[in-house]
Amino acid sequence: MATKDRRARKQAPEGGRRLPVTPGPRRGRREPAALPDTISWWAAFYRVIRRIPAGRVCTYGAVAAMAGHPRAARHVGYALAALKETGDGAGVPWQRVLGSRPRHRAAVTIKDPVGGALQRMLLEAEGVEFDDRGNVSLDRFGWFRSTPVAAPAKKARGAAPRKRRS
Repeated sequence: MATKDRRARKQAPEGGRRLPVTPGPRRGRREPAALPDTISWWAAFYRVIRRIPAGRVCTYGAVAAMAGHPRAARHVGYALAALKETGDGAGVPWQRVLGSRPRHRAAVTIKDPVGGALQRMLLEAEGVEFDDRGNVSLDRFGWFRSTPVAAPAKKARGAAPRKRRS
């Protein structure tokens, strides 16, 4: 009998009276919104990484900034993780991009021990030296261009008219 009372309370919250349900506006099926033209940041990242000379390293954040997309360091990592040896990713020296560390240092950030060892081996073959903790001195081996690589032009939105000063 107790379960019957509980069920009744769930169905009728106000002493046995059911609340009226007013239907909202019906939503018909609409066509999906057109996706905006997307700009592939990855091609810009790959252009910057291809310019890093042998024996030099750069950080994910610096690559993003030089590609014209500051604060997109994580996207650089996604782009490098998706590299293939054909197409856009052919010839990209992925091993020259390291994670930033304090005191102007960088380190291998690949969690996979085999991939991390491969990256370190490729860098050491280029002459990059690691310290006892596996860090690379950016003062000595860092590569940073002062001018960013031009990013693809974005579509201009309707520009607001300029206010004239009298």
